[in-house]
Amino acid sequence: MAIEVTDATFQEETKDGIVLVDFWATWCGPCRMQAPILDQLSEELDESELKIVKMDVDENPATPQSFGVMSIPTLLFKKDGEVVKQVAGVHTKDQIKGILAELNA
Repeated sequence: MAIEVTDATFQEETKDGIVLVDFWATWCGPCRMQAPILDQLSEELDESELKIVKMDVDENPATPQSFGVMSIPTLLFKKDGEVVKQVAGVHTKDQIKGILAELNA
């Protein structure tokens, strides 16, 4: 299951390993479509392979703004604290696994 993060906990929770950050909001239909896909991934992959965190953009505006998030859902990939990829829109499990394969190459 994805871990909820806030502006205050974001840096600490995303500093190590490969982390997928899901920027979302409760009113966002496509975000509700993305959530079960991320939940499936979190069940399939060990946290050492991929850590998934979620951030509600309405409750935590500073972090998404700092990354230039203009639409949601936006998925941000960090590797050892550095942003390595950012994609907007709903992504399938296979698309996300493809991005992970790129990051691990």
